[in-house]
Amino acid sequence: MKYSGIGGQAVLEGIMMKNKDNYATAVRKPDGEIVVKKDTYVSMTEKVKFFSLPFVRGIFSFADSMILGMRSLTWSASFFEDDEEDEEPGKFEKFLIDTFGEKVDNVVMSAVMVFSVFMAIAIFMVLPLLIAGIFRKFIHSETAMAILEGCIRIGIFITYIKVISRMDDIKRTFMYHGSEHKCINCLEHGLVLNVENVRKSSKEHKRCGTSFLLIVMVISILFFMVVRVDTIWLRIVSRIVLIPVIAGVSYEVLRLAGTSNSKIMDIVSRPGMWMQGLTTKEPDDSMIEVAIVAVEAVFDWKKYLEENFPEQYPAGYFEREDQTEKNAQEITA
Repeated sequence: MKYSGIGGQAVLEGIMMKNKDNYATAVRKPDGEIVVKKDTYVSMTEKVKFFSLPFVRGIFSFADSMILGMRSLTWSASFFEDDEEDEEPGKFEKFLIDTFGEKVDNVVMSAVMVFSVFMAIAIFMVLPLLIAGIFRKFIHSETAMAILEGCIRIGIFITYIKVISRMDDIKRTFMYHGSEHKCINCLEHGLVLNVENVRKSSKEHKRCGTSFLLIVMVISILFFMVVRVDTIWLRIVSRIVLIPVIAGVSYEVLRLAGTSNSKIMDIVSRPGMWMQGLTTKEPDDSMIEVAIVAVEAVFDWKKYLEENFPEQYPAGYFEREDQTEKNAQEITA
């Protein structure tokens, strides 16, 4: 595997792919047409040097992912809105529009992100602590309690994914998630980017956000084995305060795993890739086509293959292939 530097995210009936500061969102509209929106996004780690330091960059990279993901998701959803947008806005909508004007969409998006983070902390950090606390009467080992809390956290996460995966839109989003991984795996294993090659590529990838979340859960167990406080309120505060630290460490582990071919990092990555079985599904060819369009909008994959797999694709290989195909078409015409 050769690291490509591209990453992405599934959105509603589409894919967002990012390469350095450029990103593109490709969506298949209800009429079957694939539309693409290209834009740039400069991450916080590039704007502020301190944010790019190891163990610091993880939390800001996660924030970048949330911001970019919400932008792409909002744009993709705009193609599938109901006719309700033609109706008169309600009182609350009017209040927001009158108060924030043209910035209302950004305000709503920011509010959704803040609420999402709050709920994630409550469900995946605080709730497992409270549930584990029920067993404190019977378990007196702090190490055992930390392991139990971590297992409960993982169990809640798996249950959550299982429940939402029953929704039709989520099922299709997980299929697009699979097509995103397959495209990246196709290229990073030296294959030409086409539907056939993407289809036979793996839908699991080391750099996936699902793997990141699992690493966070595992590392949190190690942290809370060491960080020990007496009262329930201090335990809750410690879970919240240590989130940036745990995220920073987890990001470094994921980053190393995603760029390394060592057997040790393969072993470290394996549980996360197993977990991806919950969030990635096999896509159909129409979804793969959308993913390919998103990749080609921001990434010169032919140049990448020639530079990283010169034994298969010598310099100028694709230029000669394109010229041969063009000549064949002219002869046919």
